[in-house]
Amino acid sequence: MGRKTIFLCLSKISLFHIVDFMEEIAKQENKTEAKTFYKSLFIIVAPIAIQNFITAAVNSADVIMLGYVSQTAIAAVSLASRVQFLLTMFFTGLSSGVIMLTAQYWGKKDATSIRTLMGIALRISATAGIIFAAVTFFFSKQIMYIFTNDPNLVENGVIYLRTVSITYFSLSVSQVYQALLKSLEHVKTVTCITFIALGLNILLNATFIFGLFGAPKLGLFGVALATTISRIIELFISILISKRIKEVKLSLSAIFCKNKLLTKDFLKYSLPAIGNEFVWGAAWATYSVILGHMGEEIVAANSVISTIRDLTSVLFFGMAYGGAILLGKQIGSGDLPLAKRNASRLIKSTTLVGFLSAVILFCLKPVLPLIADLSPLAAHYRDSLLFINCVSSLGAAINTVLICGVFRSGGDARYGFIVDSIVMWCVSVPLGFLVAFVFKLPPIWVYILLYLDELEKMPALIIPYKKGTWLKNITR
Repeated sequence: MGRKTIFLCLSKISLFHIVDFMEEIAKQENKTEAKTFYKSLFIIVAPIAIQNFITAAVNSADVIMLGYVSQTAIAAVSLASRVQFLLTMFFTGLSSGVIMLTAQYWGKKDATSIRTLMGIALRISATAGIIFAAVTFFFSKQIMYIFTNDPNLVENGVIYLRTVSITYFSLSVSQVYQALLKSLEHVKTVTCITFIALGLNILLNATFIFGLFGAPKLGLFGVALATTISRIIELFISILISKRIKEVKLSLSAIFCKNKLLTKDFLKYSLPAIGNEFVWGAAWATYSVILGHMGEEIVAANSVISTIRDLTSVLFFGMAYGGAILLGKQIGSGDLPLAKRNASRLIKSTTLVGFLSAVILFCLKPVLPLIADLSPLAAHYRDSLLFINCVSSLGAAINTVLICGVFRSGGDARYGFIVDSIVMWCVSVPLGFLVAFVFKLPPIWVYILLYLDELEKMPALIIPYKKGTWLKNITR
């Protein structure tokens, strides 16, 4: 093409054509950007969701196999697990602190700071695990009486608690390792570790419940023993695999790495996250305390529904934590506008996932009788609880992605902590005690007032998201 021809072509292009052309380029760039984000999100979220599903499946396996022992065993383990749930919430909050800082330092490519953060997290987590194990082991009966006054439930719960308490230290260390692996985008590795733990747990459950391979039939104690063995092995696998990570040297020797400024930052951003998770977990445990004093039937029904709910919610939890990693990395690299746009995409996609989770949960109703053989009254409670959880799941999806995904990616764990504290402890818990023990309403009504708290939080969380106050680079 000659110069004259080029000149003639250019002369025919009007200002409007140029504007249209630029708009089309922008649209294509947005499409490409969105496609890149969703692809990256899927790569991270899919393994996290699978891992969460596997973790929920481990709990489901315990519940299903306990169905072959007794309804009392199901209810007892459900209440006893609330204790571990509180510890898990502590580790989840700590892991969020690790992810908040590590993801941004990963975006900055600062391996030294990441290793130092590992050491800080290990010291805090291991200390908490040891303390929690000692308290649970020596005061298991007193703890069970908090949740229920039924002697049979207390007796069975003590057996389970004392056995699994010795694994709290191993759980504390493995959680740090796995949080770091996720932050460095090795989520498939964590999924593989969890999958191995699941397979081992199910195999050992069957062995000790049914007396396979010449092993004795140990009933409830066998389920606890299976969980104990699988967790210890999970820890050793986590340590061994982490040593193969090339980008950052992940080893127990990091526990000796010290840095006053990073320690200050870690506590600044982790403590609100820990507080948030603990407040949320303690509130849910208190919900169980209230229901535990309303009869074995409602407890057993809630145990079955919780099992199914956990399985259907894994995807939006995965999107929240996967989104935190991606957004944190983008913020750490300095691209705040991109992080803001991708946060909007994350929320829209999670809302859709929350709706689908509700639909799937409702469609699983025919499966419920197969999970556990419940009494007629417990079965009636179970079906009612299913519908309530379908309604609350959409709110749970939106709230989770905002608190654990968007806000924490920018280092803001404080606001979620405040909202959960007010809604759950100033509204739901007092109201639950009031309607259960003063007005003595039926268990179903008590459950409704307790578990629809997710719908109460939504307005308070959407406002700060719109303002963009969460979007901060917290690296040094």
